Amino acid sequence: MRLIDSHCHLNAERFAGDEAAVLARAREAGLERVLVPGWNVASSRRALELLDAFDWLDGSVGVHPHDAAKVDQRGWDEIARAAANPRVVAIGETGLDYDRVFSPIEAQLDNLRRNLALALDTGKPAILHVRSRDGFADAQDAIVTELGRAGFGAQRMVAAFGTDRPPAIIHSFSGSAEYARRVLDLGLAISISGLAFRNGEEATAGVARLVPPDRLLVETDSPFLAPPGAPKHRNEPEWVRITAEWVGECRSTAPDRLGDDLIAAYDRTFRSIHPSEAA
Repeated sequence: MRLIDSHCHLNAERFAGDEAAVLARAREAGLERVLVPGWNVASSRRALELLDAFDWLDGSVGVHPHDAAKVDQRGWDEIARAAANPRVVAIGETGLDYDRVFSPIEAQLDNLRRNLALALDTGKPAILHVRSRDGFADAQDAIVTELGRAGFGAQRMVAAFGTDRPPAIIHSFSGSAEYARRVLDLGLAISISGLAFRNGEEATAGVARLVPPDRLLVETDSPFLAPPGAPKHRNEPEWVRITAEWVGECRSTAPDRLGDDLIAAYDRTFRSIHPSEAA
């Protein structure tokens, strides 16, 4: 099956010095696209270094809600400059985390608004981390509200992204089918990770069936969220095949067809440019 990993933290310390071997295993497993997202200034900087070293990777830059209260103006200016790099295909990982609240919620909201504005200004989709407290949907409700306030789903979004390109991605989806429909109505894409296999995430099977094929992505969120059968200590992009196979079963879609759909959805969303392919 042709595969993608739309969210792989190859820039994490757990991969330091082992990136080439990890990517070789990913290639062997059938991966054709891998996106390396930043979550703060240092990780965004490291993502750009990896893009220089491996010309088939894509990257994103941004500030995660956990780091929302830690980035000063100088750091944010560096993020904004890096966003202009043509190899940077998205803004984020950003979003809201009302579960762990490592940064105050008001700081998270301010940070999210900055990242969303940068996405609209650059025409590069926002990658959104959204986590609510157990048993609640407070972060999901807030993200839908903030997307609406920023102009997602309105004419400004069409001007920035066109009519057929998702302006944002809900990464590592968690939530109800109703929430999925709300973000799909705003034109967003949904990415499914190994989180789908955890207790309490049973609704994701239904979500996997309802997402249109042109807005469906899969990911590892490695080195985190290992699916069943993958090593627990360090998830890797090669194990996205487990999640993709499960998504195919949920959708009753043959592996070859699903693989083609995943590549097409990734390319439509990120419009990546690889030096080796452009030559």
